Amino acid sequence: MERGFIFCFFLLLCIFCIADAGSIGVNYGRIANNLPSAVKVVQLLKSQGLQRVKVFDADPAVLKALSGSSIKVTVDLPNELLYSAAKRQSFALSWVQRNIAAYYPSTQIEAIAVGNEVFVDPHNTTKFLIPAMKNIHQALEKLNLHSDIKISSPIALSALQSSYPSSAGAFRSELIEPVFKPLLDFLRQTGSYLMVNAYPFFAYESNSDVISLDYALFRENPGVVDAGNGLRYFSLFDAQIDAVFAAMSALKYDDIRMVVTETGWPSKGDENELGASLQNAAAYNGNLIRRILTGGGTPLRPKADLTVYLFALFNENQKNGPTSERNYGLFYPNEQKVYDIPFTVEGLKNYKDNPSPASGGQQVTNPVNGGVSKSTTGNTWCVANSEVGKEKLQAGLDFACGEGGADCRPIQPGASCYNPNTIEAHASFAFNSYYQKNGRKAGTCYFGGSALVVTQAPKYGECEFPTGY
Repeated sequence: MERGFIFCFFLLLCIFCIADAGSIGVNYGRIANNLPSAVKVVQLLKSQGLQRVKVFDADPAVLKALSGSSIKVTVDLPNELLYSAAKRQSFALSWVQRNIAAYYPSTQIEAIAVGNEVFVDPHNTTKFLIPAMKNIHQALEKLNLHSDIKISSPIALSALQSSYPSSAGAFRSELIEPVFKPLLDFLRQTGSYLMVNAYPFFAYESNSDVISLDYALFRENPGVVDAGNGLRYFSLFDAQIDAVFAAMSALKYDDIRMVVTETGWPSKGDENELGASLQNAAAYNGNLIRRILTGGGTPLRPKADLTVYLFALFNENQKNGPTSERNYGLFYPNEQKVYDIPFTVEGLKNYKDNPSPASGGQQVTNPVNGGVSKSTTGNTWCVANSEVGKEKLQAGLDFACGEGGADCRPIQPGASCYNPNTIEAHASFAFNSYYQKNGRKAGTCYFGGSALVVTQAPKYGECEFPTGY
């Protein structure tokens, strides 16, 4: 009780006496046929006090509508243009002239996101990323805009080979020399920052039996101590972000800043999408906004005030995939709020998260090995359930190879279990590694319904699955 009182006292003190703090923006996606005009969208952003927006292309109607609004804008050069931007300096210059210089400075473009989650793009555009970024930067230099507009590229957490515990954060080994070192060198030389997309929802959905909902939603909880650095974490978001900071630190890039270019929580999902609900979405985004706007960084980087872009502005009715994909919006297409949360420091004065009785009393457990009973089975293995679809398998694979700490080195390109190169084979190997590493405990072969326990040794190609570590 005393700890809770002190927590609340300092929270109020932060809200009313805030100095330097982070910043909140929003992703303005448009995969829908029922959205308001760009002019109305800009009016909506201003009415809500949202001062930053990120768009996934360079649509002229959107960039014109933002002109004179004082809203800071991040523009995306889509993945499908990476090849051209990398191969031809003339294309990069023309693209910058048409989509950046033509609107700047009336439209306050502050950054260009070159590609998006390139490492998970099935079209294999990774090798074009760094050349494209350099050509776009040269174009900005030619137009004397390089001092005002930063260049980066959003990475997914699946770019990490290890993310649990946070102190063990490391980039995928096959990407370090060809991509991450030159990328981080480029960011350092240009004074830019690393863009990161982080979704605690995916980790919780796949492992709700071992990750506390309170821990995922920034609610009060006992916290989780990182055995590697001794720091105590009170939110999954902070743990994920610090895993990326640790990965940069391992390569001696402690000076690079970070911007969280996407994070969010769906207000609705399919029956098997655990945690997707209106109340949880409101809690995650509302508590995240409070966490960012009241200052302070992460346990590892306490002075690193973050800029965070919520995903997304609207529910987008033409997105593919599970129901959750169409329900990340803060607003309905009619501009009404999906749930009532503030976006400004002023609005936070009256904000209160209202946990339900079912979730309010949960205790946080160690995300890998807490709160589950020992298995009584003999030799068993954990494999992917192919019936759930590729997206669910990918989410589970990302967690297993990331926060879950599975040994995913054998499924990297050129390694012993890379072939067959299918999501089912790779997910099966990662799920089993996680399962075996955790002593085949009950609940460690679940991954949101994406995995099954089997009693016959699985075999994919020449790859043999271990039964213990």
